[in-house]
Amino acid sequence: MQLFLFFVSCGKIKLIAKYLLKNEKMEKRVYPMATLKDIAKLAEVSPTTVSRVLNQDETMVVSQEIKMKIFKIAHELKYVSPRMRHLQEKEKMVIGVADWNIVRPDRLNVQLASLSCIADSLSPKIKIEFVRMDREVPGRYDGIIAFGCFTEEEMEYLCLQSIAIIFINSNDQDYKYDSIVMDFDRGIRESLEYLVNKRQYRSVGYIGGLYEKGEVRIGYRRLNCVRETFAQYGCLDEKNVFIGELSKENGYLLAKKAMSSGHLPEALILGSDEIAEGAIEAFQEQGLRSPKDLAIVIYEDIKTLESKWENFTRVQMFPDIVWETAIKLLLEQIQKQRTDSMKISSREIEIGGKRIINF
Repeated sequence: MQLFLFFVSCGKIKLIAKYLLKNEKMEKRVYPMATLKDIAKLAEVSPTTVSRVLNQDETMVVSQEIKMKIFKIAHELKYVSPRMRHLQEKEKMVIGVADWNIVRPDRLNVQLASLSCIADSLSPKIKIEFVRMDREVPGRYDGIIAFGCFTEEEMEYLCLQSIAIIFINSNDQDYKYDSIVMDFDRGIRESLEYLVNKRQYRSVGYIGGLYEKGEVRIGYRRLNCVRETFAQYGCLDEKNVFIGELSKENGYLLAKKAMSSGHLPEALILGSDEIAEGAIEAFQEQGLRSPKDLAIVIYEDIKTLESKWENFTRVQMFPDIVWETAIKLLLEQIQKQRTDSMKISSREIEIGGKRIINF
């Protein structure tokens, strides 16, 4: 069963996340406790092989296909290992963080220190260590937070390292795992509502970036939404849409291009942290002030911009409550062996560091 929850406010996210953890008034499926023998029978291997694979015995010689088959069956049967059953008694657990495809290789995308602070407040009796996962070197994790999009091969790699996984802003697929998805389309709509209807700007443009590597494509859905939404609001002008590679450097170059085009719009939506960082630097070099000379809305993905940009209007898609909810749901999988997968939709808008819209 997948549970779709649409939150109206940040407060409700906290309330419902707490409610989920307490399992109050929540319909649950009851599964008979799966055993190693059950998995072995379906996988057509010995119980010993199943045990060694699930415990990631590095001396075990078995094909990747068999490993994936065992992990898939274990997850479908909601198998809980003795190690997982005793995690409540542990004083420490290790959570892997996979954020490989968030583009910027020169900066740590998801801040592990921030996750540790949130975890300490949620589970003070257990020390939770967050470790950035290496896509080349497998490890043993009590749970995994997977952020961003992943290829089929990467999905298999993640599933081999833990049964307890939560995906944040990942591919549009049913992983049969917990997931938190962000409504980027509505973020664009609310941005235009603010700029066009509330602030009465007559021309609005967009500077954004695209990234593609194999099966991973970033920025394309957002660009399509921009064009569709701008057209709905009657302000789509392709001359004011500047697209390039997703990076700070290209944000700078695209902003320069916009300024030299001769038709710089009254307001601009900057499509990501990377683009915004470069674009704002270019605007400031030219002495442009926001909002006096140019209104700017930053579509903020993972909060990598420095504090000097805090006075800019921004759409914040990943506030702390997203990570708090992710950790709560992951702990519930690990400690309470919850079997139902959950899908949560969340988003919010901030202006000048002050939240004005939660939806």
